[in-house]
Amino acid sequence: MKDWIDSLYGLAVAGEAAVVVSVVAIRGSSPREAGAKMIVTAAECNGSIGGGQLEFQCAGIAAGLLGQDEQILLRKFVLGASLGQCCGGTAEILFEPVANGVPHWLEELHNMDVRMYNAVLATFLSGDKPRKTLIRSLENQAAYKFSKNLLKAVNELLDHGGEARVVEDVFLEPITTSDLNIAVFGAGHVGSALVATLAGLDAHIHWIDSRAGVFQHLPKSVRAVQTESPVQEVSKLPPSSFYLVMTHSHQLDLEICAAILARNDAAYCGLIGSVSKRRRFEKQFRQLGLSQAHIDRLVCPIGIDGISGKRPKEIAIAVAAEVLQYYDRVRATRGGIHV
Repeated sequence: MKDWIDSLYGLAVAGEAAVVVSVVAIRGSSPREAGAKMIVTAAECNGSIGGGQLEFQCAGIAAGLLGQDEQILLRKFVLGASLGQCCGGTAEILFEPVANGVPHWLEELHNMDVRMYNAVLATFLSGDKPRKTLIRSLENQAAYKFSKNLLKAVNELLDHGGEARVVEDVFLEPITTSDLNIAVFGAGHVGSALVATLAGLDAHIHWIDSRAGVFQHLPKSVRAVQTESPVQEVSKLPPSSFYLVMTHSHQLDLEICAAILARNDAAYCGLIGSVSKRRRFEKQFRQLGLSQAHIDRLVCPIGIDGISGKRPKEIAIAVAAEVLQYYDRVRATRGGIHV
């Protein structure tokens, strides 16, 4: 969620004109969800609203709006043969030029710590000029002059997050921190390939290793932790975190996994290795006093079925896909999805 905010803020501070292209609403099948964004400048497009002719045409429309300010444009696209796409649904796309400095709402968003606070960005779609309001709470409801229905929708998004939506001609976008927390233990070939694959997700990724100088290529969104005690890092992750264990030492793997399983609150505990490695570890877990219920939470071998390649990148893709499968189950259980 923070990426587009930081990107747009940097452009505005530098005085570079940009247009924010947002999927406001979808009906039927669509390549992206409401809230998906693309930022168009004279030099490039960052982000994606679904690719294909939809994105190509929207990029062209946005380029024609560069340098303007205040005036917004709302367009509906039928994702059918006339657009060269076969999704069959419709998408409403909002174009918002940003040209004259940093708007107040963007300044607020950039300064807000989304790790501590949820908020809702409300964009009024009617009228000649855009009006955006960042709502952090509804303690002073009268100040917003919202209807009961709109207040209810905002309150739900503040409390539980969820998908962006249009309510009474107001586009409501939840501004929340991602609840996907991933810890990767090990910075070897597979660990490096895995972190590079996971880095594109909206997630908090912690990359942990006991060896000095192993973090050669650190993606911007990843926090590296070089520590003599990797096991202690297990306790620092929030509940429902995802753990991936692939260090240079089987003994260290064992100790890390034991600490994760003892917490009994991991959404996923994955250990790289074979079935025989799992059996050896299970025996040692029992000797450490872990119950069978705890041990059964271990995923080993890791990676979705059907990908048999052993190259680091192949393993990384299989494991990342499995993490996303487990994450989808967690979100379905919670009944809400962060965007």
